[in-house]
Formats: sequence, structure tokens, C-alpha cells
Amino acid sequence: MSPKHVVFKKVSRDKSLAVYMAKRDFVDHCDFVDPVDGVIVMDPVQLKGKKVYVMLSCTFRYGRQDMDVMGVAFRRDLFVVTRQVYPELQDKEKLTHTKVQQKLLRKLGDNAFPFFFEFPDNLPCSVALQPGPSDVGKKCAVEFEVKAFCGENQDEKIDKQSSVRLTIRKIQFSPDSKVVPVAETTFEFLMSEKPLQVKLSLPKETFYHGEPVKVNLEINNSSSRNIKDISVSVEQVTNIVLYSNDKYVKSVANEETDDSVPTGTSLKKEYTLYPLLAHNKDRRGLALDGRLKHEDTNLASSSIVKEEVLKEVQGMLVSYKVVVRMIASGTVGSSEVSLELRFPKESESDDMVFEEFKRAYLKGVVFGDDDESPTEA
Repeated sequence: MSPKHVVFKKVSRDKSLAVYMAKRDFVDHCDFVDPVDGVIVMDPVQLKGKKVYVMLSCTFRYGRQDMDVMGVAFRRDLFVVTRQVYPELQDKEKLTHTKVQQKLLRKLGDNAFPFFFEFPDNLPCSVALQPGPSDVGKKCAVEFEVKAFCGENQDEKIDKQSSVRLTIRKIQFSPDSKVVPVAETTFEFLMSEKPLQVKLSLPKETFYHGEPVKVNLEINNSSSRNIKDISVSVEQVTNIVLYSNDKYVKSVANEETDDSVPTGTSLKKEYTLYPLLAHNKDRRGLALDGRLKHEDTNLASSSIVKEEVLKEVQGMLVSYKVVVRMIASGTVGSSEVSLELRFPKESESDDMVFEEFKRAYLKGVVFGDDDESPTEA
């Protein structure tokens, strides 16, 4: 018995259009991005001679969805492309690229038509800031959407009753790198002839969701200060590069210790941290992969900006760093010293499983009327 394919289906309110897609997560592999493909089924009687179009868009939103300041909406379309699906401009065979499309076309009949899009190289991946409990209706996100609609031409106002909207995600993946991140520095103190040497390193620079981050710390304390209260953390740094210069720095994993390094001694120790969304569910301003729904998303992946691409086009830039902090105490007082090490954090493992997206609810916030249901092909 052959395996069944789970297909996402959504129908317009007036039943004139239906969209079928085999998946809704599309992976950016750095050197190429999974194309977007699917099938549209239309009712020619209800269309009454109108044309059918499908649109792929990437939008950056900032603030409330209905916010408008001096006639300027805080949203920007980073990419929009529209294709006519019916009447056909090409043969179905030329627009059919996958076996799932072929199977759907055979099953759904003569009123089914394929569509196909390729992402340009300069688009960001899906990312959204997690709102706080009081941020009802507020949204800061980079979103992707597939929209099917009918009309006399593609520029006329879209009728919500005869259109279909499906949110999709573009997610980041990168293979393992052989680079070993290292940061080291020397601290010199007043009335101390010799310095304090601190070194941070990671076993690799690419970590996947759910994977622990092992931090190697080396301290050589030749100074006259005593080192105590050592803490190690993984911090997420998010820069909003459109409409504002907001910057969010959030600790996503932290370990506070009683470790100490008295003067004239050294320390070499490995710390294991677990940066997980499950431990940070109510953290306002935390960047997440895609939609704000804990069941089907993760901490945002590091932004990989390709050469010759303007950073402003990305909307938001996300990076990670490991930070070690400690207190250096002596006869003339105490001071905090710290060292940080930035590293990439990629999106998914090779064993990627695409699961159903359901309607997203988060503390009373509803993002669209996206109540698609899966079917089998």
C-alpha cells in the first residue's frame, strides 16, 4: 500500500476557489530555496468569466495591524509577484513540477490548475517578535503569504468572499561548519602587576533547535583579584532595521554558578546551556521563527544576509552570542568583567518534518482567519 500525502486545503467563502499545497514550510538552504508550488481548483460557473490569479508576497509589519500615522501604514511589501492561473497562459505540463502536483491534477479533474513560484535570493526568512501579555493586536513580523483570487484583472480590488489566503514560512537551514568559535581577552587591574586571562570557545558554530550549547571556559588568574560569581548565558540579539532602530537583547539560557578562581589559580570548565522557547514563553520581544505559536515554532534562527543584499530589506536581523560574566574583587573594590562570543544559530536539522499549521492563538491575539484543514491526496 502506497503512503498517503498530507495536503493542505483551503476554500474561499463562496466556494469558487480552493487551494491545495503539499507543505507550508519552505527551506532556505543558503545556495537555493525550496520553490512554492500547489494546485488551484476553481468553479467556472461561479467565476462568471473572471480570471484567476495566485500571488506570493513577503511583508514586514511593525506595530498594530490597523496602525496608521499621518497616512503611512507601518507595513512594507518586500516582495510581491502575481501569476495568472486561469485562463491558462501555459500548458499544465510546463507548470507541473512535483509528483504531488501531478497526483492532485489527476484526482481533482479538469478545473484544477498548477502554480509555481521561486523565491528571489534577497528575501529574509520568516520571523516574528513575541508580544507581551498587554500587547494585544500588536505585531512585528516578516511574513509570507500565498493568495488566490479572481477578477477582471490582477489590479482590481480583491473580494474577500472569493479569495483564499494561506500563510507559509521560509525557514533557514545551513549545514555544519568546521569553524570553531573562540574569543579571548586579557583584563588588567589597578595595583595588579599581572593580568586576568579569559577564553571562551564552542565546539562548533552551528547549533540546531533543541540542541544544547556546550560552552568551554578557561580562566588564568595571575592578577591580585579574586574571581567569583561566574555566570554563563546565551543571548539573542534582534535589530529592527525598518521603521525604527529598536534593539532587543534577551537571555534565552543562563547558568549562574558559585565557581570561583582565587588569585594565582586557574579554571577550565564546560557549561551546558539549553536555549529553548519552552523556557521563554512569556518573554516580550523575543524573536521566533515565523508565527507566534509555541506549538509549531522555535527561537528565531540567525539571519544570514547574502552578499550584495541590503540589510534594510531583511526587516529584522537576529543573531546570538554567549556571554560570560564574573566579579573581580580585591582590596580596592570589586568590578564586573565580561567576555562575549557571537555564533550562528541555524534553523533545522536534516530530518525535517512538516506538520499541520492550525489557527494561531496567543493570549487573545488572533492572526487572520487561517482555518485551513488537511486532506489526503
